Amino acid sequence: MHYRDEGVVLRTIRLGEADRIVTIVTPGHGKVRAVAKGVRRTKSRFGARLEPLSHVALLCWRGRDLDVVTGVEVIDSFRAVRDDLGRLQVATTMLEIVDQVAQERHGAPAVFTLLVRALRTLERDGAPLVLGAFCLKLLAIEGVGPVVDACASCGRDGPLVAFDAGEGGFLCATCRRGRQVSPPVVELARQVLSGGLARALSTGATPAVAALEDLAIGAVEHHLDRRLRSVRHPIGAGGRPEPAASGR
Repeated sequence: MHYRDEGVVLRTIRLGEADRIVTIVTPGHGKVRAVAKGVRRTKSRFGARLEPLSHVALLCWRGRDLDVVTGVEVIDSFRAVRDDLGRLQVATTMLEIVDQVAQERHGAPAVFTLLVRALRTLERDGAPLVLGAFCLKLLAIEGVGPVVDACASCGRDGPLVAFDAGEGGFLCATCRRGRQVSPPVVELARQVLSGGLARALSTGATPAVAALEDLAIGAVEHHLDRRLRSVRHPIGAGGRPEPAASGR
């Protein structure tokens, strides 16, 4: 049975001499793993369209274990992101996170929309807060968004002086544990999660932005119960090699 959807390519692995297995997040079908036949051949009409980061319109044949890509058109290749190592590192981290949270065969419209909007913002102006905001928004979608308006432990209004992912958010001076934070970090987190996202994204590269990104990544890692490989092993000038399939 054929189905149509759109998606963002999260990763690819080699399969045999000419094929690839592509992992794609879609709004209607969740995470899709599909075989793209012949894409590694020079004359393949699909090859360049199914690279990680591409936003595509898909036509797939549903299989028992793996689907098969039978048609694909590029909606956006995010060229400005690909051509800038800093932006590419941010995008790669977002793709890895989505790969971990999206479930196969379960629609993921909110996660998909968040990812596309974040990539478009990154493409447009490379806002320094994109990754931190993405992480906080994704945690909110997952139902574990950090408490930002009161102490996550005792419920007091504040002032909030620390952050602990295990406690679920920011903490007051009495309950403090985890990481110490400044008022600008708390304010940025509140803007991201309470309707002030556009204002937060307009913030330049400040110590508060860097601190918020760091604690947001830590909160995602706590939620996933694993370290993010793309954060611990940054992309080098030559990019990351494509891994080979394990024979599946």
